[in-house]
Amino acid sequence: MPRELIASAPRTPELRAYDELPLRPDEVRMRSIFSTVKHGTQLRAYRADTMDATQPFDAELKLHRRRTQAAHGMTPRFPMPLGTVTVGEVIAVGGAVEAFAVGDRVYGDLSIRETHTVAAARLHPVPAGMHPHAAVCADPARVALSGVRDSGLGVGDRVLVTGLGAIGQLAAQLARLQGAAWVAGADPIPRRRALAERLGADLAIDPPAEDTGVVVKTATGTLGADAVIETSGNYAGLNDALRAAAYGATVVSVAYYPGAGSGLSLEGEWHRNRINLISSRDVSAPHRLAPRWDANRLYDAAFALLEQGRLRVDGLLDPVVPFDDSAAAYREIDENPAASIKLGVTYS
Repeated sequence: MPRELIASAPRTPELRAYDELPLRPDEVRMRSIFSTVKHGTQLRAYRADTMDATQPFDAELKLHRRRTQAAHGMTPRFPMPLGTVTVGEVIAVGGAVEAFAVGDRVYGDLSIRETHTVAAARLHPVPAGMHPHAAVCADPARVALSGVRDSGLGVGDRVLVTGLGAIGQLAAQLARLQGAAWVAGADPIPRRRALAERLGADLAIDPPAEDTGVVVKTATGTLGADAVIETSGNYAGLNDALRAAAYGATVVSVAYYPGAGSGLSLEGEWHRNRINLISSRDVSAPHRLAPRWDANRLYDAAFALLEQGRLRVDGLLDPVVPFDDSAAAYREIDENPAASIKLGVTYS
């Protein structure tokens, strides 16, 4: 029987067998080739320890209701499929499907699973010659593009990216494509700093060993960064972003910040330097530039840059493990973040 990666309970990944569903007329069956995960969004659900798990978001009021699990019987949904994007090869098509044929390479928002049987409308073709690593990076690239566009950075600007996971690595490259003359990155994980420099960053900073604000202000002749893209989801990272920003500059956060904000201080730099702090989210509607820009246009633009090779992903999928090892690897990215940038899974 085929198998899939699931969390049977919070922070409990395992492989389990499943029965293949009959193929409906509008569906495609694919054999998985390569999968990846969102280290931020999905790990929050996997840990089930944030407001998302305990206090429901009210879409009408656009706020989290102040409830408790115990009082209202809320429980996170387990078992939970793990993995977010998969590239595969079509092995069967329903009678009503015209967009795909057996042998086509496709991708979609799909979990880590040996096969998928889904509606054809959920899948997209992988362009000829495009590496699976590039195809699965369209999602973080869209998030990064949203943040860079919301920053308003322009030709000649100096830019700092705090947090050098997949989104941060792509944001640093996008800042350069947008016209930034100088791009720095900050992350405490050595392998992420090394990759950022290999992919073109002018400077890689090691917080908290180095004071990011002081390093950036010194490197820019005391001015600071014209724009900062904050991707870490860490309050200390956001604090560094505010300290490193120039007077009147813009800090854009694309991140979700769980727990108490003990690492964040609004006592000094944010107030005195009149810093603009913006929350950017690629899928929230309407977009700031609506109706011209929306989530679909961001995705298409990011995908095109990946397809053209203008955004590099070599080294971004790290580690890459075989499917049989995916449960142990998923546990590792949760418990030891320094050992990864973005997890990839291959299938034999």
